[in-house]
Amino acid sequence: MKTDIKLIFSILLVFIFTFNFKALSAEKIKIGLLIPVTGEYGKIGESVINSVRLALNSINDNKIEILPRDTRSDPSTTLKIARELYEKDGVKIIIGPLFNSSTEYLSEIPEVTFLSLTNKLTNTPANVISAGVNSISQINAIKKFQELKNLERTIFLIPNSNFKNEIEKAISKTNIKLKDKFIYDTDPTLLTAQIEKVTRYPQRKQNLLDEIERLENSNDANKEKKIENLKKRDTIGGINFDSVVIADFDENFKSVATSLLYTDVSSKRVFYINLNNWFDESLLEERSIHPIYFPSVDKKNYELFNSNYKKSYGKAANQISFLSYDIMGLIYYLIYKNDFVISNKVFSENNIFKGKTGIFQINNKNITHELSFYSIENKKFIKIF
Repeated sequence: MKTDIKLIFSILLVFIFTFNFKALSAEKIKIGLLIPVTGEYGKIGESVINSVRLALNSINDNKIEILPRDTRSDPSTTLKIARELYEKDGVKIIIGPLFNSSTEYLSEIPEVTFLSLTNKLTNTPANVISAGVNSISQINAIKKFQELKNLERTIFLIPNSNFKNEIEKAISKTNIKLKDKFIYDTDPTLLTAQIEKVTRYPQRKQNLLDEIERLENSNDANKEKKIENLKKRDTIGGINFDSVVIADFDENFKSVATSLLYTDVSSKRVFYINLNNWFDESLLEERSIHPIYFPSVDKKNYELFNSNYKKSYGKAANQISFLSYDIMGLIYYLIYKNDFVISNKVFSENNIFKGKTGIFQINNKNITHELSFYSIENKKFIKIF
């Protein structure tokens, strides 16, 4: 009788364990998605939803469920709906929010980990991971380029904007070798004078005038020819740097590059290196400032993603949607490695993940990207590494 009871009890335990295991394995893993769906940035939010869906199609695992919510790009709204996702739906991982400013109050939900789509690293709560292509990742790629080209005297030009602290923090963390760094004003009426000072333009201009005067007062037999040649030049004298990193983009970058040209510091004399350049095609036409060098995501993968996105949705993708595709893949990879158990250690341990944007390294809730490096010359993007 005792043997029968033990047997029945053992069978019951096996049944209960099997039932619970199946119930757990069938249970959905819910991932929150905090993006602006309405308002000024609604189209960006829509693109993020679309790209996450593309990622889920590639993953092809019905255990994952995405719960999108509209933040309206407002920090208070973001906190409210994030708390609802945690308390009502049991969500512990959230993709988003889109902007660093929307993360302001998220430390109030320490149980939830947020993978924000921003590339900013400053003023970020401890439970928010900046998953964008940040300045640390870009500067690490520049360091690799410095070694490749034996660059010893790099200067860093930083705009006096809300991005300034971000760049200075990245310079400090990466220990990039610099000759100097300068903060410049983005106001075009002030910019040229500042670039003149950085490049020692007045001194080099005066060197030219002095040499012309010296020749005019000399007995040099070929002085007329030499003076004629000198008058074709803008300055005389070496430039005390071999490369310049311009931490700006779009029209602001072009303004700085134009000011460098004006001060007789062309991209033929020093290396122009640009940040935050996602294959800006308008720069292909700016041949006077070629070559331009920049770190970026892998161009081939970016184009493949854009092609797939357009086939699926009939419209072009953007940078944020490309990143969110990879972030979904990263989350799945990490929770898969953790046997689909959601815990804080998922994002704390050292892991490497190869996505479409390149190689991610995640360690102690920090994400860096191993980026490629490109040049723009002869109206083409050319991969260097």
